[in-house]
Parts: sequence; structure tokens; C-alpha cells
Amino acid sequence: MAGKDRDVLPDAVKPIHYAISLYDLELGGSFSYKGTVKIDTAIQKKTAEIVLNSLELKLHDAEVFTEHTKTQHAIRASNISYDETSQRVRLEFPTELPTSSKAILVINFSGTMNNKMAGFYRSKYKPAAPHVASVPRDAEHHYMFSTQFESCDARRAFPCFDEPNLKATFDFDIEIPADQTALSNMPEKETVKSSKDSLKIVSFERTPVMSTYLLAWAFGDFEYVEDFTKRKYNGVNLPVRVYTTKGLKEQGKFALQNAHQIVDYFSDVFGIDYPLPKVDLLAVHEFSHGAMENWGLITYRTTAVLFDEAKSDAKYKNRVAYVVAHELAHQWFGNLVTMDWWSELWLNEGFATWVGWLAIDHLYPEWNVWAQFVTESVQSAFQLDSLRGSHPIEVPVKDALEIDQVFDAISYLKGSSVIRMLSAYLGVKTFLQGVSNYLKSHAYGNATTDDLWTAVSQTSKQDVNGFMHNWIKKIGFPVVTVAEEPGQITIRQSRFLSTGDVKETEDETTWWIPLGLKTASKPTGSAAGAFSSKEETLRDLDESFYKLNVNQTGFFRTNYPPQRLAKLGNARENLSAEDKIGLIGDAAALAIAGDGTTAGLLAFVEGFKGEKNYLVWAQVISALANVRSIFSDNEQVSKGLKNFTLQLISPATEAICWEFTPNEDFLTGQLRALLISSAGGAGHQSVISEARRRFQLYSSGKDQAAVHPNLRLAVFRTIVTEGGAAEYEAVKEQYLKTTAIDGKEIALQAMGRVDTAELANNYLDFLFSDKVAVQDLHSGAASLGANSKARIHLWQYIKTQWDAIHPKLAANSVVIDRFLKMGLSKFASHEVGQDIAKFFEGKDNRGYDRTLGVISDTVRANANYKERDEKLVLEWLQAHGYA
Repeated sequence: MAGKDRDVLPDAVKPIHYAISLYDLELGGSFSYKGTVKIDTAIQKKTAEIVLNSLELKLHDAEVFTEHTKTQHAIRASNISYDETSQRVRLEFPTELPTSSKAILVINFSGTMNNKMAGFYRSKYKPAAPHVASVPRDAEHHYMFSTQFESCDARRAFPCFDEPNLKATFDFDIEIPADQTALSNMPEKETVKSSKDSLKIVSFERTPVMSTYLLAWAFGDFEYVEDFTKRKYNGVNLPVRVYTTKGLKEQGKFALQNAHQIVDYFSDVFGIDYPLPKVDLLAVHEFSHGAMENWGLITYRTTAVLFDEAKSDAKYKNRVAYVVAHELAHQWFGNLVTMDWWSELWLNEGFATWVGWLAIDHLYPEWNVWAQFVTESVQSAFQLDSLRGSHPIEVPVKDALEIDQVFDAISYLKGSSVIRMLSAYLGVKTFLQGVSNYLKSHAYGNATTDDLWTAVSQTSKQDVNGFMHNWIKKIGFPVVTVAEEPGQITIRQSRFLSTGDVKETEDETTWWIPLGLKTASKPTGSAAGAFSSKEETLRDLDESFYKLNVNQTGFFRTNYPPQRLAKLGNARENLSAEDKIGLIGDAAALAIAGDGTTAGLLAFVEGFKGEKNYLVWAQVISALANVRSIFSDNEQVSKGLKNFTLQLISPATEAICWEFTPNEDFLTGQLRALLISSAGGAGHQSVISEARRRFQLYSSGKDQAAVHPNLRLAVFRTIVTEGGAAEYEAVKEQYLKTTAIDGKEIALQAMGRVDTAELANNYLDFLFSDKVAVQDLHSGAASLGANSKARIHLWQYIKTQWDAIHPKLAANSVVIDRFLKMGLSKFASHEVGQDIAKFFEGKDNRGYDRTLGVISDTVRANANYKERDEKLVLEWLQAHGYA
């Protein structure tokens, strides 16, 4: 059945409850399994067919049991036909099925535990501890088995009505080796011995009403660490566990320490107790996403849930804490109340992102997470949303093939940014009260964006729907341009495009903009001011100091007159870290679009030499890295920018030194790693020499403490950047032998700093070998793509090896989407942009067609910027003694 904006299943039959049994699992060879699913349904209209979702499954038979005058009738399907394009199966019956509130559809089927990180799949890993006898293995690896059903892959595991608003309850049981551990959404109900030797059947308690994409199960050679919530739920403290394969459970302790506190925190702020009887977190060795919020059994990429206090880079502590919070937020927002359709995915992801950071700010106020949010999340959202190929937050999604592409910076990061903007304007407490009312009104059901705004409007007594309509429904965001006159300023909003060529027809949206005006007399900003017109004049303004968008809570860029930007640069003591990050980000973006200049950006950041804040430095270095990338083909400009960067960061780098002190705070450690890595990349000779000395001691085994875990990436990158084949091979050896949970990711990122075609091709061959997990391919693409000397070799490799690498990339749409976007978006050449477009023209690009549009827009913006500013940049660098 086709709706206006969505292609959905016919509505004749509605699922109410599933009972799923899996058995005859082949744990090697074919990795096949058999299953029976019994679906309690309501037949709402007479029909001679039932259509449901199925992908890569074989349905052996199907039968419907109905009650008529207290007699049960069985009608067997006379024909089963598949439509692979729409991922559906049609069950045809010899006679019409009568309407019935209690019909049971029974299907026997078989499937495969695939290696695509989608559906019911297997993950390879090298065991970290002695294992049980029956663990599935090959010569080198062991296997664990788990599920990933979001967005539309439950249909790969069992035939089902796989749409988010077709909620049901679920019973699940599985037959596995007697010495393995099985997990699912709910606690274990019972385990019985199978009639087959050394097997058992594990069954689980019935789930609440929920969407198919939230069902999950897993089994393997697992162990766990456990703690309990401090709050009581139905009279008991809930068990919270982190499960890993054997030998890794101790690395789950940091996630565990966060998880039980966050469950209690969200239960308080939402005013609704966590709804299930247990919370399990599972580390999965091969995982396409960062994590998945399956209700009661949350699955994670290992680097997003495991942390080794002795071996891990501290930046992963930040990642683990945040990802744990994000997924736990979904237990309410997404699981208890689910979006009606995938077009409103942002309701799940935007909110979980914002409230995830809210929880981390609550637990770790010293981490200054909102400055981190501005430098990472807000700037990333701006970057994508400044392209023509962006999309509204709420984007029409017709069918399953389109869905994965909206799991992007718009749904997550722009979504969370506009929620932060709204909550800052209304007050966080008022906003969360509205959220609580929304969750209570729609518990165990589905809801829309309008439902959320209605609840928040009622609580705040403000027209939230009016405020937010254009932010959610329209593409893009505004730049607010400031014109100064004595005692007043005029502000004008217009759409911002990084290509700088906004057409009149593209500038018709007027956004509601909370101004956040900060002045000398109101240093925390004015909460009341907002404007919803194209232009407005603010009178009686204290001109000695003012800044719009206090703490960068508004999702807009600000274009000040050059002299005002200079004044703000000289008044840095009046600016928060968020303010500084926002100003740097705006100056860099305005230079790309042509509304500002690179000279203006360089002059502005030159004043940050004495900066102490890690997150501000991260924004400065990110902006400079992009400028250096854009102009990398011009040797004179490139050398001048390298010299500029070196002179800017050397004082701070030399002041912070190499040694970590006991009880040093998290942000200082991160600043040290950032500055050393950047200084090494900018040619700081003493940093390069010290990195080489330490790496020699570390890699030879003479002194493992020579390279602190937080400095592995900085040191590895520096020696590969400044070295040749020997250094590259030495880091590859680190990749092959590391036992650190983050070790492979760090080595891969460093290896991409190679500077010759030969080494780039060697790296790419290695990347696509069986030594690198498919989940990590995007790390290699990102590293080469950011490397101005290697990105062209990446593109040549993609072109010449496409037929060989495409099957591996395309097995999972998330993988190919990330690989292409991260690998190809840094070019600044119209010629290369046209070559990319020509190469993909005529190919089946379903699943990443939107990404190709983003790449095209980004490369064009970069190329326009390079052509426009190249000469001016060189002149500025020469005039200031850098070139």
C-alpha cells in the first residue's frame, strides 16, 4: 500500500504478538538456522493474501489458524512469492481469510547468520581468555552471534511486519550449545535440555509492546560485570550488567559505573521509572554503528563501551560515557514512545543526543561537555546543513532503502542543536517537564513531532510549534548579518550556503531566532530576545561590548563587521569557551562562503596563542587544518600556512610538555595530545625527534611506558607523516599485535598519514584484506581523505578497484555511506568533483545517492573557495612574514 509519502505494508492484517523459536543452528560452514514464528494477528479486512517483510530468508510453509463459531480452522498458504526489491513476501491462500480479532499466522523458515552486521549475524574475534569447549571458531578466530535490526533488518532474521508503528509483544527462545550464554531484551524465563546432545533451549520473558527494530538477541562465550541502581523500581534495585566475550569484562567497569547512575538520572528527569526489569549492555566485536538501543539489551561497538584504565586513550572514556547515556536515553525516547515513521527519526536521535550530553554534564561537570558539543556536534551539523544537498530535519522517507541515509548529522546533530536552542530559551526544567508529559501521554505507542511540541507548548505556555516549524520542516539555517550604527545595530537573517551563491528562491524561509544578546551589562545574555522577521534593529545598545548567540546556543552563524570581530578577539576574557568556539567556526565558514576572508580568519585566530582551553584549541586547529587542506596544492601557500600553524601552536605545545602528572584533569591530557599531534604535523622538529625516540623505545619493547596511551595517536601519526616505508610498516606491526581495545582504530588512523602512491596503495590493500574488520573501513577512508598528499591515491584506488571493493562496502549501507563521505569530501577541485560525478553516473547508487550529492556540493564549495581566496591568502601570509 502506498501512502502519500511512504510505501508501507497493506493494512488488512495487524500483528499483536510474536512467538519466535530458532533451532538447528549451524555454527560453522553455512551458518544456517531454522525458525518458526507464530504471529497473533487481527485480520481487519477479508483478504486472500498476507504481505509481510522478509529479506534473505526462505519461507517453507505458512498457515493461518482462525476461530469460527468456536471451531479452529487452518488455512495453508497455496503460494509463497518474494519481491526482493521491496523486501516483502506475499502469502496467497486458496480461500479468503475472514476478519478475526484472533488469528494466528504460523511460518516455518530458514535463514543465515550472515557476516554483514545486519539482521542476525556473526562477529569474529580473537579470544582474550580461556574459552568453553563449544565456542564456534575457525583457525584464527572465534565467533559470537548477535542482532542489529534498526532500521529495517528484523526482516533478515524472521518474517515480520517490520514497520515502527506496527508494535507488538514478543516471546523468544533459541537452541544453543549448553555451555554458551544467551541474552535477549527480557530476563531469562527458563532453560531446558534439548533433545539433541549438548544443546539447550533458552526462553525469555515476554517483552512490552514495542517495534520490531528494538527486538534483540545474542549468544556466545560471555561473561559480565554487574552493579545495581540506587533507586528502587517496583521495590527492587535493578541489575545493570555489561557483557563481553571472555577475558574482557574488567574493561566494562567504566561503562557500568556510568550506566546505573544514568538509569536513575533519566528516571528522575523524565518522571517515569525505567520500564524493564533489567539493563544489559553487550560489547559486540563487529558493529556497523556506534551502538544500538535495543530495549533492555543495548549493543555496542567495543570502543564505545569498553575502557582499559591502563591501556586506553582517555578520549575513549568520554566516548564511552556519552554513548552509554545516549542509548539509555532511547529506553524512554524511542523505545517507550516511538516515532510514527522513519521521516521523524530525528525525534529518536536528536533528543537522545541532547539529553545524552545533559546526563554527562550532570556526571562530569568538569568535562565542559557543552563546549565539546559546540565544537563537535554543532559545527558538524552546520557543515552538512550549509549544502544544497542537505535535507530538513524531518525528511520524507518513502521506503527501507532510503532510511539509512537519514542517520546523519542532520537527524542527530542538527536535531540535538535545535533542541538545545529551544531548551535554553524556555529553560531546561520547563522543557523537560514538557518532555515528561509527552512520554506519559504516548507511552507504549507512537507519536509525531507535533505531539512533542504540543506537550512542550502546554508546559511553557509558548507557541513552540510556531517557533520550531521552519527549523524542523525546512532545509538549511540562517546567517545573521550585523550592521552597526551609533547606538544601534541592524540584524538581517538569510540562508547560509557554503558555496556562497544563495538564489532568491532558496532564501524564502524566515526562522525564529533566539538572539542570546550578551552585553557588558548583561554578561549572561538576554533570555527574552528573539526575532522572526528578515530584519530588525536593536536600539540603545551598549557598543563597548556586545555579542549575539551567547554560549552558541542558537543554531545560526553570525557575520559581524570586521572591526567588531577584531574587538571580540581582543575581549576574549568576556567570552565563554562556547562563545570562542562559535566565533572561530563562524569566521572559518564565512571565509569558505565568501562572506568573510581567510585573511580575517587567520588574523582572528592569531590572537589565540595564549589560549589554555582544550576545546577552543580543538576548534582553532580544526579550522586551520581545513584551510591547509583547501590550499594544499599551492606549495607557497601550503608552506606559509604550515609555518603560521607552527608559530601559533609552538608556545602552548612547549609549555605543556610530554609528561602526564598524577591526578591531572581530563581536558589537560586531551590538550597535550592535540598540541603534540598538531605540532608534529606542522613540522616542529623537537616534537618530531622526541616522537621518534619514544616510538623506538615503545615499539622495540624496551620501554612500553615511553608512549603514554593518550599519546599513541599523536606519536604514531607524527612518525608516519615524517617518515617513510619503515615507519609505516612499524605502525602496521602495532596494528597487528595490539591487544588494546582502541589499538587497531588508533593505528589505522595513523597509517593513513602516508605520502606516496605506493604506500597509499599498500595501505588500501591492507584495509580491504581480511586483517581489517569491515566496521573499520571508514577510519581508513577518513585518514586518507584528510591527508592532502594521499587523497588522490584513494580516489584512483576506488576507481580502479571498484568492482573488487564494492561488494565488501555495499554489504552494509552504513559502511559504504561513511567510506565515501569521509574519503571524498575534502577535495577542492572542480575537475575531481566532475570525475567523481562521472564515475558514479549510471551506477546503482541506491543507499548512498544522497551522500554522493553531499560530496559533490562540498567539493564544489571547497573549489570555489580555493579559487577565490588563494591569491589573497598568499598576500596576507607574505605581508605577515609567514611566506
